[in-house]
Amino acid sequence: MEYQQVASLELEGKIALVTGGTKGIGKAIAQRLKASGATVIVTARSIPHQAVEGGHFIAADLSRTDEAQKVVTQVQEQFGSLDILINNLGANTAPAGGFSVLSDADWDHVLQVNLLAAVRLDRAFLPDMIQAGSGVIIHVSSTSGMFPLWDTTMAYSAAKAALNAYSKSLASEVSPKGVRVITLSPGLNNTGAMRNFLEGLAASAGISTEQMTSNLLQRVGGVPLGRMADPAETAEVVGFLVSSRASYITGTNIAVDGGNLPVV
Repeated sequence: MEYQQVASLELEGKIALVTGGTKGIGKAIAQRLKASGATVIVTARSIPHQAVEGGHFIAADLSRTDEAQKVVTQVQEQFGSLDILINNLGANTAPAGGFSVLSDADWDHVLQVNLLAAVRLDRAFLPDMIQAGSGVIIHVSSTSGMFPLWDTTMAYSAAKAALNAYSKSLASEVSPKGVRVITLSPGLNNTGAMRNFLEGLAASAGISTEQMTSNLLQRVGGVPLGRMADPAETAEVVGFLVSSRASYITGTNIAVDGGNLPVV
């Protein structure tokens, strides 16, 4: 789904940074913000095969402190401060199989990618937002943070649960200073990373990817809408949350999961 320029251009003049913004949900978010008029900076580990629209791309591995600082320095030198920070970077990098197969290195990497990368960028960009008395930070978490599966997402779920708690406390601290902080928890999205994840599980189990997809949907209790989300559907929620139309929303965790979470 490609976004057309929207008539309102409600984000015109805003500067936004989207981490992990060259694929999947991150790419869709970047496109959505651009369509609303924002200047969007995208960061990811690898230079994308296709040039990022607008040319604002920084290659960086945000799981490393020095690489995160590189992004901060380049953004501040070229653009000054941010109005919108989308901490979308995240990945289930740990092996499946439960506690016994997870090494210290596995745990450390999952926490670096899914929690500490966001913490570092928030700490760097928040002072200017607070000084301006405005800004929006979105932490892209996952329904896995509320619905862990021991055999496939143990470390990832723990890291996302930590991100949820951090995001809530940060919102309590900085919302009185004019900065809104929101957690977004997507469910199953039809992304390349999800397809690779399912293909890997299917190969390990000796079944087809289609059967593994069906098994996963059943394992998480089913999705009432009967399908995975298109990343653009998730991005549309972000487009609303960063706009002035969502000016009273902060400190909450919004699930975009097709009705999957079996909780009230």
